[in-house]
Amino acid sequence: MEVNKTELNTKLLAQDKVQKFGRFLSGMVMPNIGAFIAWGLITAIFIPAGWMPNAKIATLVHPIVHYVLPLLIGYTGGKSVGGVRGGVLGTIATIGIIVGYPDIHMFMGAMIMGPLGGYLIKKFDELVEGKIPAGFEMLVNNFSAGIIGAGIAITGLLGIGPIIAAITAVLKGGLQAIMNAGLLPLVSLVIEPAKILFLNNTINHGILGPLGLSQAVEAGKSVMFLLETNPGPGLGILLAYWAFAKGAGKESAPGAIIIHFLGGIHEIYFPYVLMNPILILAVIAGGVSGVFTFTILGAGLVAAPGVGSILALMAMSPKGGLIPVLTGVLVATAVSFIVAAFFIKKSNDKSDVTKLVDAIEKAKELKGKVNAFDWNVDLQGNTSRRNIKKVIFACDAGVGSSAMGATTLRNKLRKNGINIEVTNCPVDDLPYNAEVVITHESLAGRAKACAPKADYISVRDFINNDAFEKLLEILGLTAGLEVEEEDTNSVLRKKNIKLNLKAADKYEAIRTAGRLLVDGGYVEEGYIEAMIDRENDLSTYVGQGVAIPHGVGAAKEKIINSGMIVLQYPEGVLFGEELAYIVVGIAGVGDKHLGILGNIAMAIGEANEEVLNKLRHTEDIKFIYELFTKN
Repeated sequence: MEVNKTELNTKLLAQDKVQKFGRFLSGMVMPNIGAFIAWGLITAIFIPAGWMPNAKIATLVHPIVHYVLPLLIGYTGGKSVGGVRGGVLGTIATIGIIVGYPDIHMFMGAMIMGPLGGYLIKKFDELVEGKIPAGFEMLVNNFSAGIIGAGIAITGLLGIGPIIAAITAVLKGGLQAIMNAGLLPLVSLVIEPAKILFLNNTINHGILGPLGLSQAVEAGKSVMFLLETNPGPGLGILLAYWAFAKGAGKESAPGAIIIHFLGGIHEIYFPYVLMNPILILAVIAGGVSGVFTFTILGAGLVAAPGVGSILALMAMSPKGGLIPVLTGVLVATAVSFIVAAFFIKKSNDKSDVTKLVDAIEKAKELKGKVNAFDWNVDLQGNTSRRNIKKVIFACDAGVGSSAMGATTLRNKLRKNGINIEVTNCPVDDLPYNAEVVITHESLAGRAKACAPKADYISVRDFINNDAFEKLLEILGLTAGLEVEEEDTNSVLRKKNIKLNLKAADKYEAIRTAGRLLVDGGYVEEGYIEAMIDRENDLSTYVGQGVAIPHGVGAAKEKIINSGMIVLQYPEGVLFGEELAYIVVGIAGVGDKHLGILGNIAMAIGEANEEVLNKLRHTEDIKFIYELFTKN
């Protein structure tokens, strides 16, 4: 079927605009999460119904929630549009709507007035740029901000404030009607799929947070704070993978569970759903059952927990409200686990590695399809030592994924005695003079716009990536480090040896090898089909349970660097009439790979039955690596 490119581009642009708008909304709240948590802790502990009532300290509750939090949102929104001057104007604009309505906490109003103030001062600055006489800059800047600020504050008080108050009343009434009708659990039909589309921050901090705060001020708690942050549905998915999956999904699940459930970074389980899209039913079922339990038990939090960690949920639980919160999380986990287990058991006949690679590709597309900047850093030849003082991990919100990636990299650097500061921030807040930036490849375009002079390292996964190795090359430190052991041979690397796989046929095994060659930067995409064509012409099975698929002829033009992938299939894959237990995908430039091919030929040619059997069943990557790379 022919694709209508115009229609496709229109849809992608519309999707991109929705994602950008969502990121913009959440971007006003995320930098101020600490302030929200501070207010939540004060509320949970010191109000009359709190854990440790204290009337004096409790006087902080109203000023913070009524003035400080909306003003922070207004400042952040204004700054994101018009810089520091925009932040000041956003704050002034926000106070205009706050003072007119002492009974309404203007969080949504702040998300409108803050950017509006920033936009107005930005446009004024653009209008007068280059037209201010020398020596009058400070006068014009100060009075322009004062005049525009006074005008927008008054406009907010008399004109925009009443409109926002009316909208707030309608939303509040609609929310209450949904709750009264017992339909709140159905919101998971939207929330859970939207999370997998990386709209979790938008939903939580851009929509549910402001609604929940207004409700919490009146009732002392709100279930809104639990709708998106509930870690139960994701935990059920990961537990099911750990219990019933095979290969990469099973092996990586325990670490993902810790990061998701305790660290609160829900993005970690999204690829596991994308590996098997039918599992969206599991997270929906978990979400619906969890919200239903929360509703029945009257669960709620006193403030937004910031991240979806079980520890954060417990900290924000009101006095007497901890059991309902934990029960809802437990029910959501159990239901998600049961549903996911059913589908995972049915899907275990396919190669987990191939599915995981495909899931990463899907995640890449979902994270940013439109105008994605495919920034692949070529570090070859860059061997001079550089004095870099700071490396920045950047993600969409600058809190979850990037913080996790920064911690991982910081630990690796410290372990190897490299003293470089590693921080994290939102991609749109990157400083102009950043030295080295590490970010998801779909965000590299936005990052480069903020810091055009930086060296960039793009990754597809904030945990399992080669950012450390690429950084070492930028620094000119590529020798003598403990973690570099597996890269002493540039053709075959330990990370490119995959064990305990399954494949439906030889073509699936070949595509898995080809995909890993592409992802490793060894070949271009078209080399995979060249490997298939070569197999169709003549079987690449070489004997002793080993097949060596590769491309020939014109496919040589698609080779970037010499590389090799080793895949172990304990149950075997039919190559013609022979079973191959080891599939070696190769791509060779010149004769750089011939040494390892010679080692393979010698190893399998001289191997006795015991060695061949170990090669087929071993769970020790080092054994295969040393067997194929020994001199």
